[in-house]
Parts: sequence; C-alpha cells; structure tokens
Amino acid sequence: MNGKTLLALTFVLGLMAMPAMAADGDAAGAAAAPLIPGLAVVGAGLALIGAGIGIGRVGSAWVESIARQPEAAGTMFTPGILTAAMIEGAALFAIIAAFAKG
Repeated sequence: MNGKTLLALTFVLGLMAMPAMAADGDAAGAAAAPLIPGLAVVGAGLALIGAGIGIGRVGSAWVESIARQPEAAGTMFTPGILTAAMIEGAALFAIIAAFAKG
C-alpha cells in the first residue's frame, strides 16, 4: 500500500468516526453518534501509522540526498524539517478529529 492510499484511508476512517457537526435539535443525539463505536481509535491509530511512514520516508530521502551531495546539506535542512512538521501536524489534526466527539 503506497503512502497516498494509506493517507486517504486514514482520513476516510477518521471522518467516519466523526459526528455530524451540523445536527440540531432532537436528532442531534442520534446523528452525533459515530457510525461504528470505537472507530475513532482505529482512525487515530491509522493516522499515527501514516505519519510514521511519512516521516520515515522523508527522513530516509533526506539522509540519502545528503549522502549523495554532502555540500548541499545546509540547504536541505529547512525543507526537510518543514515537511516532517507538516506531516506531524496533519497526523495531530487527524487524531484530534477522530477523538473530537469520542
């Protein structure tokens, strides 16, 4: 399973676990329940797995590129850190979204 497929699956499962945010009135209790109880834990776990794979791939490509061209290591630092931070931020958002109503 490639990274994009795993990321898409993570977000789909996380969204399935989220409650209906626009529910109002008496139907709010029924509509706010997750589709499958406990699916938030699965979504959060998949988000962590996806983030681990993503950060691992960024790190390995980073080290490989520095090994191929050591003089460019200084210019590769900022993009590598920013990419890893964005992956971690997306994973944190997915975990918070999965447990928002859990």
